[in-house]
Amino acid sequence: MNTADAKRVLETALICTPQPLHVRDMRSLFDDRLGVDTIKQLLADLQDEWAQRGVELVSVATGWRFQSRPEMREYLDRLHPEKPPRYTRAVLETLAIIAYRQPVTRGDMEDIRGVTINTLIIKQLEDRGWIEVIGHRETVGRPALFATTRQFLDDLGIASLDQLPEVGPLQEQILANLNIETLDTDSITDRQAELPMSAIAETQDSSPTSEAEHTNEVQPD
Repeated sequence: MNTADAKRVLETALICTPQPLHVRDMRSLFDDRLGVDTIKQLLADLQDEWAQRGVELVSVATGWRFQSRPEMREYLDRLHPEKPPRYTRAVLETLAIIAYRQPVTRGDMEDIRGVTINTLIIKQLEDRGWIEVIGHRETVGRPALFATTRQFLDDLGIASLDQLPEVGPLQEQILANLNIETLDTDSITDRQAELPMSAIAETQDSSPTSEAEHTNEVQPD
């Protein structure tokens, strides 16, 4: 099979598959006759060919996929003018803490926010598939350790935690990339102390994130 045909096969598979494709799955398209490096080069070629179109080929946590470019969203939203999900600032701040400080316990989050975190906040994030329990801290009560999921990275359109934005613009990127809105009011519990996003940055260096050596990175091959 020549390069043009192989590229056509990859392009078709990526367009027709509803979920991101991992490189190992792409190799199965060719009965493993194409190596990882060859497939990566074909993917790079496809990225270049689609560079001037409204759709782009990107690498996310669970593989490769075609997706619309951010500037196309306002037009595509007109096809399905449904209101996006809405979350309180407390929910977004809790998600940001987990993203930058993971793995963390609920107690860790409450120490940072300075207020009790409503159980419904954790449930909302788990129901969306953005956070999960990855273990328990070996201390009194063995509290659950929370971390973000690959689904969270996929929804943000990034491949690993290293690609998270600076702390300041994280909330804006969450709103934009996940197509959600923030409510103007929080629950009574969380309204008592709204955490400035800068507070996450101030505490990042004081608490190591290596406890479970958890990363949401996916190896490209």
